[in-house]
Amino acid sequence: MLLKEYRICMPLTVEEYRIGQLYMISKHSHEQSDRGEGVEVVQNEPYEDPNHGNGQLTEKRVYLNRQLPSWARAVVPKIFYITEKAWNYYPYTITEYTCSFLPKFSIHIETKYEDNKGSNDNIFDNEAKDLEREVCFIDIACDEIPERYYKESEDPKHFKSEKTGRGLLKEGWRETHQPIMCSYKLVTVKFEVWGLQTRVEQFVHKVVRDILMIGHRQAFAWVDEWYDMTMDEVREFERATQEATNEKIGTFPPAISISNISLPSSTRSAPSSAPSTPLSSDAPEFLSVPKDRPRKKSAPETLTLPDPEKKAL
Repeated sequence: MLLKEYRICMPLTVEEYRIGQLYMISKHSHEQSDRGEGVEVVQNEPYEDPNHGNGQLTEKRVYLNRQLPSWARAVVPKIFYITEKAWNYYPYTITEYTCSFLPKFSIHIETKYEDNKGSNDNIFDNEAKDLEREVCFIDIACDEIPERYYKESEDPKHFKSEKTGRGLLKEGWRETHQPIMCSYKLVTVKFEVWGLQTRVEQFVHKVVRDILMIGHRQAFAWVDEWYDMTMDEVREFERATQEATNEKIGTFPPAISISNISLPSSTRSAPSSAPSTPLSSDAPEFLSVPKDRPRKKSAPETLTLPDPEKKAL
C-alpha cells in the first residue's frame, strides 16, 4: 500500500469550485469518450449518509482498453473496465476505483476542500493519523505537464477569465492570489502482487498526479463556461452530458466474439484483445523478460522412431 497526500490550490473559493468540479468532470468525461471507450455513467442519484448527511452517489465504468500500452492490451480482455464509485458530501468526498480483472488492485481517495493555500497539516488526522504519508503540492500553473496533455487554451499562465478577471498565474501566485482554495486529496493505492507491488503503486500514483493536474487546470480554464451556473443548472448540464456520453459509448460497445468452430492450434490467431497495430512493443522494465534467459526444452532436438521391420522380427 502506498499513501500520498496531494494538495492542489485553485484561484477560486470552495463554494465556486463546487460548481466548477461538477462541470469539469462531465465535460472532460464526454470529451474523452468515443467508439465504445470512455466513461459510462451507471448511477447518479442523491444519497444520505448517517455521518456525512446528504450527498450524491455516482457509479461509473471507465473503459480504457485502447488507451493501454500494447503489452497490457495483449493480455487484457476487450470488456476491461474500471469501476469508479464516488460519494460526494461536499466539501468532503470519497472515491473508490476497483477492477474485476485485477481483484488485488484498488485506489481509495478522500478529498476535503478548504479556503486556504494548502496550509492545513492536520486536515486528515482523524482518517490517517497513524499512517505515514508523503505530502505532494501540485501547482496547476508552474508544474510540468506531459506534452500529450498540454493545451495552450488550458494553461493558467496564458489564460485570463473574462468574467472573474482571474488568470495569467505566474510563479509564486499561491502566496499572493485572492481568492484561493485548496483541494486536499488522501490517495491510497493498493496492488497486492508480490514482486510488482512497489513499482506498480508508484506508477499508479504518477498517473493519478497527472490526472489531478489536468482536471484542476481544466476546471479553471473553463471558469467562464460555468461561473454563472446555479447548482440546478449544473446538475441539468451533468444529466444531459451523461446521456450524450453514454450514447456515444454505446454506439460501439465493447464485445466478445464467440466461435463454435475449433481451429487447429497451428492456425489459431492471436487473442482478440491483442492490438492489431501496437503502439509500442516494449513492456515496462519491471515486467520485461531478460533477453538472455535460457529457454526450457520440452522435447529433444531429434526424435528417433522405431524401425517397423526390426519390430516384425
